[in-house]
Formats: sequence, structure tokens, C-alpha cells
Amino acid sequence: QVHLVESGGELVQAGESLSVSCAASGFTFSRFMLGWFRQAPGKEREFVAAITWNSGKIYYADLVKGRFTISRDNAKGTVLLQMSKLKDEDTGVYYCARAHSYDSPSYYRDSVYDYWGQGTQVTVSS
Repeated sequence: QVHLVESGGELVQAGESLSVSCAASGFTFSRFMLGWFRQAPGKEREFVAAITWNSGKIYYADLVKGRFTISRDNAKGTVLLQMSKLKDEDTGVYYCARAHSYDSPSYYRDSVYDYWGQGTQVTVSS
């Protein structure tokens, strides 16, 4: 059974850094693209970042490019999202998701991902 468990979300001040992590189990981790999405209160879930099976391609939403870094450890089955220079608008529940395949040109679409974690709350306060 596929499980994705996020952790690391907390309350931070604007301008600070924070990392959230996702631990995966129940499937061959190294064969799939992994992504991070977020959902702010009253808004739709949006794409944040994705990383292909071997870290050969990494994708970022324009809003986080240059501030966030996604990485993965295939030996440990984990994917990390390092966030810096956090802004109020980065507040939301951050979700880890597993894609259908090792890569996809539609990496930013929810429909590309078939398993989701329960989310971890990140709150940025100014």
C-alpha cells in the first residue's frame, strides 16, 4: 500500500527558511516522479515543485523559483522541499504526491499524480 507522509511544517517568520520532508513507502520509490503542491485557505491547490525519478529534471512554479529547492534520496525513499526567503503568500498546507510515471510534460497538473499525502501546515507570519 502506497503511503506518503509529510512532516516539518510549522510557523515561521517572513524571510526565514524552512524544510518540509516526505517519507514514502509501499512502492518502488526510484521509478516515479515526486511533486510538492500547496493549498492556501480559500484557494485551489497549486503546483510548487517536482523532481523526476533520477533527479535529472527538476521543475518549479514561477512563484517559488530561486527560493525553493526540491531534492530526493532514492535510497531512503524521501523527498525534501527546502524553502527560503519565505513570504506570507507561501502559507498553506503542503502536499507531497507521487506521479503516474517517472516524468511528465504535465508535471504541474494534479491529474498526473495518483497518490497524495495528508499534508503539513506551513504558516508564514509577518
